[in-house]
Amino acid sequence: MEMLLLLRDGRIVPASELAARFAVSTRTVYRDLDMLSGLGVPIASEMGRSGGVRLGDGYFLPPIALGPEEAVSLLLGLILMRRLRVMPFPKEAGTAERKLLAALPERTRDAVSHASRSIGFERVPADLLHPERGDPQTGEGPPVNVESDVVGSFLRAMLSHSRVSLAYSSPYRDGESARELEPLGLVWDRDRWYLAGRPSGETGRPRMYRADRVASMGPGRAMPPVRSDFNASELLDRVWLRDAMDGWREESPVIIVMTPEQAALLEKDWFYGNALFERLPDGRVRMTYGEFRLDSASALLRWLGPGAELLEPAAWRSPIADGLREMAKVHERGRAESAPSGVGHPDAGYDAGRSDGLNGAEGLSARGDAGDERDERRERAEDGSLGGLEP
Repeated sequence: MEMLLLLRDGRIVPASELAARFAVSTRTVYRDLDMLSGLGVPIASEMGRSGGVRLGDGYFLPPIALGPEEAVSLLLGLILMRRLRVMPFPKEAGTAERKLLAALPERTRDAVSHASRSIGFERVPADLLHPERGDPQTGEGPPVNVESDVVGSFLRAMLSHSRVSLAYSSPYRDGESARELEPLGLVWDRDRWYLAGRPSGETGRPRMYRADRVASMGPGRAMPPVRSDFNASELLDRVWLRDAMDGWREESPVIIVMTPEQAALLEKDWFYGNALFERLPDGRVRMTYGEFRLDSASALLRWLGPGAELLEPAAWRSPIADGLREMAKVHERGRAESAPSGVGHPDAGYDAGRSDGLNGAEGLSARGDAGDERDERRERAEDGSLGGLEP
């Protein structure tokens, strides 16, 4: 505690001065500083002839008087953070909540405690329309505590202006890649944390790294304090994803034509909305995006339904048509087996027409039209043209 108080004013103190002040060796000083860092105390190191150690800004906070609404606002933030799949500094958040409640007057504390029990936040559900390998929301990623440590370590390095070295592993690439980053910021999206950093020696826009794909993280080389002009808000509205999809579209383009109504739906989607949409002379819309997996493109076509057709890659057309044909056969067979006598069958009798409120020729005509439509759909399925796809 005495060492913390000595560092409280924020000045840089050489280790030799700390050793002399407390009558210990410099080795003991460094050991104590490591222990404090392990406890979450932001100890920053400064290199050079005038270097030393200092306490990170904001570790000691002055007393703050909070009203009930202000206290509830802070607690709501903590409650919301706890509902995230990965929460940075989970232990510290718990102690912060207890300290906040303990500092409030008893009457305010009771009201705030009641409010925290009365308000809940649902977790972000899994996104099954956009399957991916190693999806952390389906339990395929690393343990939550491991990912939480990664996010916490990145935040500490960012606040102390220190580089980090990390090993990054993607399910779409073989092996791990090592790199050293200048940490710039964090972006949370769809219950995933993205680390924004600039690799050593690079300039320009930062790169984004999924926290759940960081295999390991450690301290990098020391760097002098810098005043970065980075602003995380410039990456929001999925600007980072738009840049990435431009690259994927060049690497592995997928082209699907569809109706304007189908395109209007996809343009509202968080992922497909970043694709390239072009209106064609025949009134349809051509969507071009990057995709490396046949099963994902096939799932999208099945979701879109009739009116959607895959043009590229041409090699995917045949397996997609085969899958649609199998689906059609299963549904035709299931309908024939499950339909009651005289209902849902093209040869249903006169009474079936009457049961629909139709009499005589009207009932026969309606049944005939329905039968013709079913026969046409069956023929389209058999020749592979269901959903606008040719075999």
